[in-house]
Amino acid sequence: MSTFTNPLKERLKDAEPLYGLWLSMGSETAAEALAHAGFDWLLIDMEHTPNDSGDTIAQLRAIAAAHLPTEPVVRVAANEPWLVKHVLDAGARTVMFPNIASAAEAARAVSTTRYPDAQSPDGQRGVAGVVRAAAYGMRRDYLHGANAQIATLVQIESAAALAEVEQIAAVPGVDCLFVGPADLAASLGHLGDSKHPDVVAAMTRIVAAARAAGVAAGIFAMDAAQAKQYREMGFSFIALAADVIWLVRATRQALQEARS
Repeated sequence: MSTFTNPLKERLKDAEPLYGLWLSMGSETAAEALAHAGFDWLLIDMEHTPNDSGDTIAQLRAIAAAHLPTEPVVRVAANEPWLVKHVLDAGARTVMFPNIASAAEAARAVSTTRYPDAQSPDGQRGVAGVVRAAAYGMRRDYLHGANAQIATLVQIESAAALAEVEQIAAVPGVDCLFVGPADLAASLGHLGDSKHPDVVAAMTRIVAAARAAGVAAGIFAMDAAQAKQYREMGFSFIALAADVIWLVRATRQALQEARS
């Protein structure tokens, strides 16, 4: 399979669950090591971590170095064309957008990932041929194939987004609705309580909206048990916590066992 296709985009259409992990440490070594763990995807987070453009491209290279089918996902810090352009030119093929609150914002997110052409006349991505995504100019067909391979994931994290979730899901080019449980709970008036019935009901509505639109529903789980619960609810794109969470959790447990 060509490295210039995005198999994750096609797999998002399937019912089989895709499990990933948040990369929050800004470490290319951790990214490379975790790429060998067998995850379907690894997310490089630029919103709540120190990752900048340089860190992101280093981790994209590290994941690719494993030569395994783990797909990198990049969560940008904001729905800004210049930032999206940076990560796409660096070689990202799957982009997550935080806090999308309306169908208009979702459409703008999609447009930032597209070169302008007949199918995407509103595309906002600037054209540069000598970039990593195009093998530094060696992949001359990149420009004409790029739009079809980019996957766009939008986060549903607020009451405003929930009110318009069916319209957001129906935006052409959206591939996945991804729930941010903590922010969604806070926006619904239940800060710190993502298990509140109102939040669970909201999650159920998001899954239904995704299913009706033929797109995936994703969510962040804190552990394997919660990941299984979310899978039973209908989520199929599931983050199994984050690198820093597992690092602290596992080392603290080992230390406590050693001291006991």
